[in-house]
Amino acid sequence: MTERSFGTAVLQPLVRQKELSILIATVAVAIYFSATTHGFNSSDNYLTIVHYLAPWAIVAAGEVMLLICGEIDLSTGFMFTLSPFIVMSFYNGGTPLILALLLALVVCAAIGALNGFITTRFGIASFIVTLGSSFLLEGISLLMSNGAPVSAPSSGWVVSVFGKAHWSELLWVLGIVVVMQILLSATRFGVSTQATGGNPVGAAEAGIRVNLVKIVNFSIASLLAGLGGIIDGLRLGSFDPTNGGPNTMFLAVAAAVIGGTALLGGRGTVVGALLGALLLGIVFDGFSLAGVSANTFDVVLGIAIVVAMLLNVYLGYLRKRVSRA
Repeated sequence: MTERSFGTAVLQPLVRQKELSILIATVAVAIYFSATTHGFNSSDNYLTIVHYLAPWAIVAAGEVMLLICGEIDLSTGFMFTLSPFIVMSFYNGGTPLILALLLALVVCAAIGALNGFITTRFGIASFIVTLGSSFLLEGISLLMSNGAPVSAPSSGWVVSVFGKAHWSELLWVLGIVVVMQILLSATRFGVSTQATGGNPVGAAEAGIRVNLVKIVNFSIASLLAGLGGIIDGLRLGSFDPTNGGPNTMFLAVAAAVIGGTALLGGRGTVVGALLGALLLGIVFDGFSLAGVSANTFDVVLGIAIVVAMLLNVYLGYLRKRVSRA
Protein backbone atom coordinates (compact mmCIF):
# COMPACT_ATOMS: atom_id res chain seq x y z
CA MET A 1 0.00 0.00 0.00
CA THR A 2 1.40 3.36 -1.04
CA GLU A 3 1.65 6.28 1.33
CA ARG A 4 -1.10 8.09 -0.54
CA SER A 5 -3.48 5.10 -0.50
CA PHE A 6 -2.78 4.58 3.21
CA GLY A 7 -3.59 8.22 3.90
CA THR A 8 -6.77 7.94 1.86
CA ALA A 9 -7.81 4.84 3.79
CA VAL A 10 -7.30 6.70 7.07
CA LEU A 11 -9.15 9.80 5.89
CA GLN A 12 -12.17 8.01 4.42
CA PRO A 13 -13.98 7.18 7.69
CA LEU A 14 -13.18 10.61 9.13
CA VAL A 15 -14.46 12.42 6.06
CA ARG A 16 -17.47 10.32 5.10
CA GLN A 17 -18.91 10.00 8.59
CA LYS A 18 -20.14 13.54 9.11
CA GLU A 19 -20.57 13.16 12.86
CA LEU A 20 -17.22 11.52 13.59
CA SER A 21 -15.21 14.73 13.96
CA ILE A 22 -17.66 16.28 16.43
CA LEU A 23 -17.86 12.98 18.32
CA ILE A 24 -14.08 12.93 18.71
CA ALA A 25 -14.12 16.54 19.93
CA THR A 26 -16.92 15.77 22.41
CA VAL A 27 -15.08 12.76 23.84
CA ALA A 28 -11.86 14.78 24.13
CA VAL A 29 -13.61 17.60 26.02
CA ALA A 30 -15.32 15.09 28.33
CA ILE A 31 -11.97 13.44 29.11
CA TYR A 32 -10.42 16.84 29.83
CA PHE A 33 -13.10 17.91 32.31
CA SER A 34 -13.14 14.44 33.84
CA ALA A 35 -9.44 14.78 34.60
CA THR A 36 -9.45 18.42 35.71
CA THR A 37 -12.68 18.89 37.69
CA HIS A 38 -14.09 17.25 40.77
CA GLY A 39 -17.47 15.52 40.53
CA PHE A 40 -17.71 15.40 36.75
CA ASN A 41 -18.08 11.63 36.61
CA SER A 42 -21.17 11.15 38.74
CA SER A 43 -24.75 10.23 37.89
CA ASP A 44 -26.00 13.53 39.33
CA ASN A 45 -23.64 15.51 37.12
CA TYR A 46 -24.54 13.45 34.06
CA LEU A 47 -28.17 14.34 34.76
CA THR A 48 -27.18 18.01 35.01
CA ILE A 49 -25.55 17.79 31.57
CA VAL A 50 -28.79 16.28 30.23
CA HIS A 51 -30.74 19.22 31.68
CA TYR A 52 -28.40 21.58 29.85
CA LEU A 53 -28.48 19.88 26.47
CA ALA A 54 -32.10 18.65 26.28
CA PRO A 55 -33.76 21.98 25.29
CA TRP A 56 -31.01 22.75 22.78
CA ALA A 57 -31.12 19.28 21.22
CA ILE A 58 -34.92 19.18 20.92
CA VAL A 59 -35.13 22.63 19.34
CA ALA A 60 -32.09 21.86 17.16
CA ALA A 61 -33.80 18.74 15.76
CA GLY A 62 -36.36 21.01 14.13
CA GLU A 63 -33.91 23.75 13.19
CA VAL A 64 -31.75 21.20 11.36
CA MET A 65 -34.64 20.35 9.03
CA LEU A 66 -35.20 24.03 8.28
CA LEU A 67 -31.52 24.82 7.81
CA ILE A 68 -31.14 21.88 5.42
CA CYS A 69 -33.96 23.17 3.23
CA GLY A 70 -32.39 26.64 3.23
CA GLU A 71 -34.48 28.42 5.87
CA ILE A 72 -34.23 29.37 9.55
CA ASP A 73 -36.72 30.05 12.33
CA LEU A 74 -35.68 32.69 14.86
CA SER A 75 -38.94 32.30 16.79
CA THR A 76 -38.39 28.74 18.07
CA GLY A 77 -36.94 30.00 21.35
CA PHE A 78 -40.08 32.06 21.98
CA MET A 79 -42.32 29.16 20.98
CA PHE A 80 -40.38 27.23 23.61
CA THR A 81 -41.43 29.95 26.07
CA LEU A 82 -45.05 30.28 24.97
CA SER A 83 -46.15 26.64 24.65
CA PRO A 84 -46.44 25.92 28.41
CA PHE A 85 -48.78 28.90 28.83
CA ILE A 86 -50.92 27.62 25.97
CA VAL A 87 -51.13 24.31 27.87
CA MET A 88 -52.21 26.13 31.03
CA SER A 89 -54.86 28.15 29.19
CA PHE A 90 -56.53 24.90 28.07
CA TYR A 91 -55.87 23.15 31.39
CA ASN A 92 -57.30 25.97 33.51
CA GLY A 93 -60.38 25.88 31.31
CA GLY A 94 -61.12 22.34 32.42
CA THR A 95 -59.39 20.38 29.65
CA PRO A 96 -57.57 17.21 30.83
CA LEU A 97 -53.81 17.77 30.95
CA ILE A 98 -52.89 15.32 28.19
CA LEU A 99 -55.49 16.84 25.84
CA ALA A 100 -54.38 20.36 26.79
CA LEU A 101 -50.81 19.38 25.96
CA LEU A 102 -51.78 17.90 22.58
CA LEU A 103 -53.90 20.95 21.70
CA ALA A 104 -50.99 23.22 22.60
CA LEU A 105 -48.73 21.28 20.24
CA VAL A 106 -51.32 21.64 17.47
CA VAL A 107 -51.29 25.40 18.05
CA CYS A 108 -47.47 25.42 17.93
CA ALA A 109 -47.46 23.48 14.67
CA ALA A 110 -50.06 25.83 13.18
CA ILE A 111 -47.99 28.91 14.09
CA GLY A 112 -44.96 27.33 12.44
CA ALA A 113 -47.00 26.53 9.33
CA LEU A 114 -48.16 30.16 9.22
CA ASN A 115 -44.53 31.32 9.33
CA GLY A 116 -43.75 28.97 6.47
CA PHE A 117 -46.76 30.09 4.45
CA ILE A 118 -45.88 33.78 4.76
CA THR A 119 -42.26 33.04 3.86
CA THR A 120 -43.06 30.99 0.76
CA ARG A 121 -46.24 32.69 -0.44
CA PHE A 122 -44.96 36.27 -0.29
CA GLY A 123 -41.26 35.63 -0.86
CA ILE A 124 -40.18 37.27 2.39
CA ALA A 125 -36.94 36.02 3.94
CA SER A 126 -37.62 33.59 6.78
CA PHE A 127 -35.15 35.57 8.90
CA ILE A 128 -37.47 38.59 8.74
CA VAL A 129 -40.74 36.67 9.10
CA THR A 130 -39.61 34.73 12.15
CA LEU A 131 -37.93 37.79 13.66
CA GLY A 132 -41.35 39.42 13.69
CA SER A 133 -42.88 36.23 15.07
CA SER A 134 -40.32 36.26 17.86
CA PHE A 135 -41.52 39.60 19.20
CA LEU A 136 -45.15 38.58 18.74
CA LEU A 137 -44.76 35.31 20.64
CA GLU A 138 -42.73 36.97 23.37
CA GLY A 139 -45.47 39.56 23.87
CA ILE A 140 -48.18 36.90 24.00
CA SER A 141 -46.17 34.96 26.60
CA LEU A 142 -45.88 38.04 28.80
CA LEU A 143 -49.59 38.81 28.46
CA MET A 144 -50.69 35.25 29.23
CA SER A 145 -48.38 34.99 32.25
CA ASN A 146 -48.71 38.60 33.46
CA GLY A 147 -44.93 38.66 33.34
CA ALA A 148 -44.56 36.22 36.23
CA PRO A 149 -43.80 32.49 36.55
CA VAL A 150 -46.78 30.13 36.77
CA SER A 151 -46.80 26.89 38.77
CA ALA A 152 -46.88 23.83 36.53
CA PRO A 153 -49.01 20.73 37.23
CA SER A 154 -47.03 18.62 39.67
CA SER A 155 -48.63 15.18 39.76
CA GLY A 156 -50.00 12.50 37.48
CA TRP A 157 -48.60 10.25 34.78
CA VAL A 158 -48.55 13.03 32.19
CA VAL A 159 -46.24 15.13 34.35
CA SER A 160 -43.97 12.14 34.98
CA VAL A 161 -43.77 11.13 31.33
CA PHE A 162 -43.26 14.68 30.05
CA GLY A 163 -40.25 15.68 32.10
CA LYS A 164 -40.66 14.96 35.81
CA ALA A 165 -39.59 11.32 35.91
CA HIS A 166 -35.90 10.56 36.36
CA TRP A 167 -34.07 10.63 32.99
CA SER A 168 -37.34 11.20 31.08
CA GLU A 169 -35.79 14.25 29.40
CA LEU A 170 -32.99 12.11 28.02
CA LEU A 171 -35.46 9.53 26.71
CA TRP A 172 -37.42 12.27 24.95
CA VAL A 173 -34.25 13.68 23.40
CA LEU A 174 -33.09 10.29 22.13
CA GLY A 175 -36.56 9.40 20.83
CA ILE A 176 -36.93 12.70 18.98
CA VAL A 177 -33.44 12.47 17.48
CA VAL A 178 -34.03 8.89 16.25
CA VAL A 179 -37.42 9.75 14.71
CA MET A 180 -36.16 12.93 13.06
CA GLN A 181 -32.98 11.30 11.74
CA ILE A 182 -35.04 8.50 10.19
CA LEU A 183 -37.40 11.09 8.72
CA LEU A 184 -34.44 12.96 7.24
CA SER A 185 -32.36 10.08 5.92
CA ALA A 186 -34.80 7.23 5.20
CA THR A 187 -37.97 8.83 3.85
CA ARG A 188 -39.02 10.56 0.66
CA PHE A 189 -39.79 13.70 2.63
CA GLY A 190 -36.22 13.76 3.96
CA VAL A 191 -34.81 13.42 0.47
CA SER A 192 -37.11 16.22 -0.69
CA THR A 193 -35.90 18.40 2.20
CA GLN A 194 -32.26 17.90 1.23
CA ALA A 195 -33.00 18.48 -2.44
CA THR A 196 -34.94 21.66 -1.63
CA GLY A 197 -31.96 23.11 0.19
CA GLY A 198 -29.30 21.79 -2.16
CA ASN A 199 -30.89 22.84 -5.45
CA PRO A 200 -34.38 24.35 -5.12
CA VAL A 201 -34.78 24.98 -8.84
CA GLY A 202 -33.76 21.45 -9.74
CA ALA A 203 -35.98 20.05 -6.97
CA ALA A 204 -38.99 21.97 -8.31
CA GLU A 205 -38.29 20.76 -11.85
CA ALA A 206 -38.12 17.20 -10.51
CA GLY A 207 -41.67 17.54 -9.19
CA ILE A 208 -40.90 18.29 -5.54
CA ARG A 209 -43.35 20.74 -3.99
CA VAL A 210 -40.62 22.95 -2.59
CA ASN A 211 -42.89 25.43 -0.81
CA LEU A 212 -44.90 22.66 0.86
CA VAL A 213 -41.70 20.98 2.05
CA LYS A 214 -40.61 24.25 3.65
CA ILE A 215 -44.00 24.86 5.29
CA VAL A 216 -44.03 21.36 6.80
CA ASN A 217 -40.51 21.86 8.16
CA PHE A 218 -41.49 25.20 9.69
CA SER A 219 -44.38 23.40 11.36
CA ILE A 220 -42.11 20.60 12.64
CA ALA A 221 -39.57 23.09 14.03
CA SER A 222 -42.26 25.02 15.87
CA LEU A 223 -43.90 21.85 17.21
CA LEU A 224 -40.61 20.50 18.57
CA ALA A 225 -39.76 23.86 20.14
CA GLY A 226 -43.14 23.87 21.86
CA LEU A 227 -42.67 20.30 23.06
CA GLY A 228 -39.23 21.18 24.40
CA GLY A 229 -40.65 24.09 26.38
CA ILE A 230 -43.38 21.92 27.90
CA ILE A 231 -40.94 19.17 28.88
CA ASP A 232 -38.49 21.64 30.42
CA GLY A 233 -41.22 23.50 32.32
CA LEU A 234 -42.80 20.34 33.74
CA ARG A 235 -39.37 19.17 34.89
CA LEU A 236 -38.73 22.46 36.66
CA GLY A 237 -42.26 22.60 38.09
CA SER A 238 -42.74 26.16 36.86
CA PHE A 239 -43.49 27.91 33.59
CA ASP A 240 -41.37 31.05 33.36
CA PRO A 241 -41.90 33.77 30.70
CA THR A 242 -38.16 34.44 30.76
CA ASN A 243 -37.24 30.82 29.98
CA GLY A 244 -36.24 30.01 26.42
CA GLY A 245 -36.14 33.04 24.17
CA PRO A 246 -33.19 33.95 21.94
CA ASN A 247 -30.66 32.16 24.13
CA THR A 248 -32.30 28.77 23.57
CA MET A 249 -32.77 29.42 19.87
CA PHE A 250 -29.19 30.53 19.24
CA LEU A 251 -27.74 27.63 21.23
CA ALA A 252 -29.92 25.22 19.25
CA VAL A 253 -28.70 26.70 15.98
CA ALA A 254 -25.13 26.61 17.33
CA ALA A 255 -25.57 22.90 18.16
CA ALA A 256 -26.80 22.25 14.62
CA VAL A 257 -23.93 24.17 13.02
CA ILE A 258 -21.28 22.61 15.25
CA GLY A 259 -22.82 19.23 14.42
CA GLY A 260 -22.21 19.74 10.71
CA THR A 261 -25.39 21.37 9.36
CA ALA A 262 -24.72 23.81 6.54
CA LEU A 263 -26.27 27.24 7.00
CA LEU A 264 -26.73 27.55 3.24
CA GLY A 265 -28.82 24.39 3.06
CA GLY A 266 -28.60 20.94 1.54
CA ARG A 267 -26.53 19.19 4.22
CA GLY A 268 -26.81 18.20 7.88
CA THR A 269 -27.87 15.50 10.31
CA VAL A 270 -30.01 15.45 13.45
CA VAL A 271 -27.51 13.14 15.14
CA GLY A 272 -24.80 15.73 14.51
CA ALA A 273 -26.97 18.39 16.17
CA LEU A 274 -27.37 16.13 19.21
CA LEU A 275 -23.60 15.76 19.45
CA GLY A 276 -23.24 19.52 19.09
CA ALA A 277 -25.69 20.04 21.95
CA LEU A 278 -23.84 17.44 24.01
CA LEU A 279 -20.53 19.21 23.42
CA LEU A 280 -22.03 22.54 24.48
CA GLY A 281 -23.62 20.93 27.55
CA ILE A 282 -20.34 19.35 28.62
CA VAL A 283 -18.43 22.62 28.16
CA PHE A 284 -21.06 24.61 30.06
CA ASP A 285 -21.13 22.05 32.89
CA GLY A 286 -17.35 21.74 32.98
CA PHE A 287 -16.92 25.50 33.24
CA SER A 288 -19.44 25.59 36.09
CA LEU A 289 -17.59 22.86 37.98
CA ALA A 290 -14.27 24.63 37.39
CA GLY A 291 -15.67 27.96 38.60
CA VAL A 292 -15.08 29.65 35.26
CA SER A 293 -17.21 32.72 34.47
CA ALA A 294 -20.26 32.10 32.30
CA ASN A 295 -19.04 34.93 30.07
CA THR A 296 -16.11 32.75 29.07
CA PHE A 297 -18.57 30.20 27.71
CA ASP A 298 -19.78 32.77 25.17
CA VAL A 299 -16.20 33.29 24.01
CA VAL A 300 -15.70 29.55 23.59
CA LEU A 301 -19.08 29.22 21.84
CA GLY A 302 -18.20 31.94 19.34
CA ILE A 303 -14.86 30.32 18.56
CA ALA A 304 -16.49 26.88 18.31
CA ILE A 305 -19.04 28.07 15.73
CA VAL A 306 -16.39 29.67 13.52
CA VAL A 307 -14.11 26.62 13.81
CA ALA A 308 -17.04 24.32 13.04
CA MET A 309 -17.86 26.26 9.87
CA LEU A 310 -14.22 26.19 8.76
CA LEU A 311 -14.05 22.47 9.53
CA ASN A 312 -17.21 21.81 7.52
CA VAL A 313 -15.74 23.63 4.52
CA TYR A 314 -12.47 21.69 4.85
CA LEU A 315 -14.27 18.35 5.21
CA GLY A 316 -16.30 19.14 2.11
CA TYR A 317 -13.03 19.70 0.24
CA LEU A 318 -11.62 16.43 1.60
CA ARG A 319 -14.75 14.51 0.59
CA LYS A 320 -14.21 15.60 -3.01
CA ARG A 321 -10.57 14.55 -2.89
CA VAL A 322 -11.32 11.18 -1.29
CA SER A 323 -14.11 10.44 -3.76
CA ARG A 324 -11.71 11.10 -6.65
CA ALA A 325 -8.94 8.98 -5.14
